[in-house]
Amino acid sequence: MADPRIHEPERDRSASGLVSEVLAHVSNLVRKEFDLAKTEVSQNLSRAGTAVGLLAGALVAALVALNVLAAALVAALAELGIDTGWAALIVGGLLALAAFLMASKGVKDLKLSSIAPTRTAKNVQRDAETVKESIQ
Repeated sequence: MADPRIHEPERDRSASGLVSEVLAHVSNLVRKEFDLAKTEVSQNLSRAGTAVGLLAGALVAALVALNVLAAALVAALAELGIDTGWAALIVGGLLALAAFLMASKGVKDLKLSSIAPTRTAKNVQRDAETVKESIQ
């Protein structure tokens, strides 16, 4: 008859080996998810930087055009009989309203949540659920 104590260290080594292997896999998974998150954030920041650059260029061109068009509109309103001061105030108020609406939309589109690594967050949640299921 075999002595049951002989097999216990093998089982212990096997169990400790399995735990060690699981921990190595989890560590590797966390490291890969972190690398994925860094890559995703970097890509999102790059896209946001390009968008900001395009917005700045468009702003410069728009300001030049807006000055010319605003002067033309003030002149047109003055030709219609509105006092030049009132015409300038009307045009300035309309342009200020348009600027406010565009700035509000731009700030909303550049919120931090649009830069966050959403794919990585979903992957981490899925991985956590898989680990929980495998443990049970």
